[in-house]
Amino acid sequence: MPDTLIEKSYGWPKKIIAGIDEAGRGPWAGPVVSAAVILDYKNIPEGLDDSKKISEKKRLSLYSSIYKFHKVGVGYSNIDEIDTLNILKATFLSMNRALKDLNSNIDFVLVDGNLDPGFGYKTNCIVKGDSISVSIAAASIIAKVTRDNLMLRIDKEFPDYNWKKNKGYGTSEHRNALKMYGPCKYHRKTFSPINKMLGLSLIHI
Repeated sequence: MPDTLIEKSYGWPKKIIAGIDEAGRGPWAGPVVSAAVILDYKNIPEGLDDSKKISEKKRLSLYSSIYKFHKVGVGYSNIDEIDTLNILKATFLSMNRALKDLNSNIDFVLVDGNLDPGFGYKTNCIVKGDSISVSIAAASIIAKVTRDNLMLRIDKEFPDYNWKKNKGYGTSEHRNALKMYGPCKYHRKTFSPINKMLGLSLIHI
């Protein structure tokens, strides 16, 4: 389970530490969403963990608690940005937007992953950081719930792909729907198998 040891090693809570994570790098459809969270040490929610390891009910409860007691910023990169920049650069762009959306002074950033997104702040990149740092875990929950809610909305526009269930990931159901209906405007056209259907040469996986 994540704890506060990494935050404390950088001087938290006297120092302002922001945790950052993303949701949606792998799906074939929809935006990539990033979140940045600055936790108030007096109100750390119980049960913070990697968003993929906890139930939807628990995620929603933690999502509400994080927004109520802590500082939150969210950033998006849309389909055009993903297809133009590539998914890694688009992810970094969404992370920088999330950090800007915090609108807060920051002393240090903890980010999930092994590559520095170029925030302009002192940064520690932590592989599987959402399982180690409570700040990153909180950001992972905000990012996932935010993106899941967005996919529920666009599912109403294109219900044939069942994004309310698969959230744009490459499930067999999603693949079969693509074969039947073809891609729509929310599909990442530089991703395989979407690009194969469209006869494009670039593949971003």
